[in-house]
Amino acid sequence: MVRLRSDEIYRKAMQSADYAIADSGLMVLVWRILRREKVERVSGLAYLQRLIARPEFKQPGRTFFVLPNTSSKGKLLQWAAKNQFPITPDNCYVAPQYSLAVEDRPLMAMIEQRQPRDVIIAIGNGPQEKLGVYLRDHLSYRPALHCIGAALGFLTGDQVAIPDWADRFYLGWLLRLFAQPRIFIPRLTRAAVLPWMLLKFGRELPDEKVEITK
Repeated sequence: MVRLRSDEIYRKAMQSADYAIADSGLMVLVWRILRREKVERVSGLAYLQRLIARPEFKQPGRTFFVLPNTSSKGKLLQWAAKNQFPITPDNCYVAPQYSLAVEDRPLMAMIEQRQPRDVIIAIGNGPQEKLGVYLRDHLSYRPALHCIGAALGFLTGDQVAIPDWADRFYLGWLLRLFAQPRIFIPRLTRAAVLPWMLLKFGRELPDEKVEITK
């Protein structure tokens, strides 16, 4: 929500998404405290668990993964072998470091060639939403594009494991904070304006703080 004010390309990507799911436990807690309303939440982890529980997930070649680095790719392949999922290196793509505007023709060519039904984009909030809209608008067919952030890493061991009870009580963000303080303390610092934004804008789209056109 904070990024919506300062990144015009991200803002447009979120506005044009087919679905946007409230998956932030911290945001849901703050909303409930400040606005006295309950928001239905589906965490990225719960969403991914439901996705892979479908029988068709085990169909070879059905699912394609976009990953942040080679380490994440290796852990995904190890997890897949252990759990008997038909995921191979051909079903994986390590994304480059994207600039503000996201475009990836090599990735688009790979997806066009393989024609997966599901594309799981797990490269982190911001670039992944821009990439999802880019693929949706430029591919010759319409696969399901799932932007799940760090959720895949919770299963494969690439991120700190989130127990079911912590996910259920919206405390996954707190466990990640303790596990990786150097990463998450700056993120929480940037998100310090979230309570003020929820009070000011509520269900309305936040106004733009900085206009970015390139």
